[in-house]
Amino acid sequence: MSKLLPPALPALPAWSASRDVPVAWRERWNHAIFLLGEDETGSNVPEPVVPPLVQSANFRFSDTNAIRQAFLDESTSTLYTRGRNPSVELLNKKMAALEGTAAALHFGSGVAAMAAAIMHAAKAGDHVLCVANPYPWTAWLLRDYLPRFGVKADFVDAQHTQAVMDACKPQTRALVLESPNSFTFAVQDIAALTAFARSRDICTILDNSYATPLRQQAASLGVDLIVHSATKYLNGHGDVVAGAVCGSQKRMTSLFKEELQGLGGILSPHDAWLMLRGLRTLPVRLERIGETACRLVEAFSQDHRITAIHFPWHPDHPQAELVRKQMWGPCGQFTVQLDTQDPACAERFTDALQWFQIAVSWGGYESLVLPAVAKPGNTLPVGTVRFCAGLEDPAILWADCQQALDAAFGGS
Repeated sequence: MSKLLPPALPALPAWSASRDVPVAWRERWNHAIFLLGEDETGSNVPEPVVPPLVQSANFRFSDTNAIRQAFLDESTSTLYTRGRNPSVELLNKKMAALEGTAAALHFGSGVAAMAAAIMHAAKAGDHVLCVANPYPWTAWLLRDYLPRFGVKADFVDAQHTQAVMDACKPQTRALVLESPNSFTFAVQDIAALTAFARSRDICTILDNSYATPLRQQAASLGVDLIVHSATKYLNGHGDVVAGAVCGSQKRMTSLFKEELQGLGGILSPHDAWLMLRGLRTLPVRLERIGETACRLVEAFSQDHRITAIHFPWHPDHPQAELVRKQMWGPCGQFTVQLDTQDPACAERFTDALQWFQIAVSWGGYESLVLPAVAKPGNTLPVGTVRFCAGLEDPAILWADCQQALDAAFGGS
């Protein structure tokens, strides 16, 4: 790798600041990450600092009556790891505490978690409303798969609350939100939409992967089911694929018995253990990643080869006031639009980057990039490139971006 001499990088801009997070929330988060449940692992004294991994698939009982009692309610008994497992259950407790919900469940992927949430809320003959341009596999589930079972879906620009209200039908039973969404980072007025949905007995489902519980407390905004691709920031190390659903005890009990146990899309104990490790550094990772993203966005905004920047925390975002009302700080994902109509220019820029790795997922410690032109069926401008800031030195990352811009535009 060639040596990059870091050029001047703007200092952390004033607009990066957030209002203060409530002390009670910060205390709850710290307790959840570092203490909750860790004295209940059943280990011998002395207790381990790191919660032990319980890899066993099966659990034995002292007598017939004991296992009989376990069969009666697998949601509260550790019988078989397809239901409850101590390592997964510890993660469930921590995730619920982070989101401020009564309970949480973990699945083998974010897609599995979203599918479970939607199938919990809708049955044959029901109608689902979803934000326009959601995560592609959410769109596939609603557009191509669930109609086979009599569930219909429509997609609506949920940036406009009235548009959602107008698209609602008598048989609408679920509203799927994604705030902010991917690439363009459009947001929805979550509190307004959940209040409307509640008045119509509609279950609200929010993909909170971008913001995490530390940046957006969806339950406090009225969301019924909060979904995460835990692969992203929650794990943060690029070595686990996982999903989470958080909500009321009643909903989680139903999800456990039907969508989790019945369909079997569980999270393995080893992946749960890795997730517990990832959560321990979540606050400091988000802080560093958010600051780096703000500095890079500020630098890109001063370069004439960039025509637009999409970053929800930036004051020029079209919904900046709403973002700051319902979020508690910046995250690491943003999109820039190169001043070009030539797909090859976007490819030259992306391919010239040395510190930003080209990859589809995001949320780890490494900085990543994905050009829109790489996605089949892309409808975004050809110069659209999505970044996810990592933990590297921000000045080195900006030097990398500058040399890639020079490579793409001939040093102009």
